[in-house]
Amino acid sequence: MSWAAVILALVTAQRLGELVLARRNTKRLLARGGREVGAAHYPLIVAMHAAWLLGLWYFAVLRAPAGQEVNLPWLGVFVVLQLARVWVIASLGGRWTTRIVVLPGEPLVRRGPYRFVSHPNYWVVAGEILVLPLAFGLAAFGLVFTVLNAAMMWIRIRAEAAALAPQ
Repeated sequence: MSWAAVILALVTAQRLGELVLARRNTKRLLARGGREVGAAHYPLIVAMHAAWLLGLWYFAVLRAPAGQEVNLPWLGVFVVLQLARVWVIASLGGRWTTRIVVLPGEPLVRRGPYRFVSHPNYWVVAGEILVLPLAFGLAAFGLVFTVLNAAMMWIRIRAEAAALAPQ
C-alpha cells in the first residue's frame, strides 16, 4: 500500500467520523430550537467534497506513477491544518456541524480561533482543499477545487451572514 493510500484512508476515516459528529450535533441543535438555514446548497457542498476526496483517490492512488513520493513539506502543512481543524471543532463543541444551524438567543462563539478570525473552519477547509493535492503533486487538481470551494463559500457565507444578521 502506498503512502498516498494510507494518508487518504486516514483522511477518509476522519471525514466520515466528522459527518457522524455533525449529524449528532445537528439533531441536538434542532431539538433545542435551532433552525437550519441554507439547506438548499448543502448537497452541492457535500458533492464537491466527495468529488475532491474521490478524485484524490483516483489520481494519487489509482493513477499515480509507480514510486511517486509524497511531498513532505506540503504534507506537514496539511498536518498543521488538521490541528487547526481540531481546534475549531473543539472550540465550537456541540455547536459544530457541517450545516448552518442558528440557535435563537445564543451568542456567537468567541473562543479559540474565533477570537482571531471570522469563519476559521472555512479557512482551514480552503487550505486543505489546496494543500493535500499539492502533497501528491496534483497542483492543477488542487487549483480547480480551490476555485470550486471559493464559489461554494461565497454562497455559504452569504447565507450564514443573513441568518445571523439582527432581525
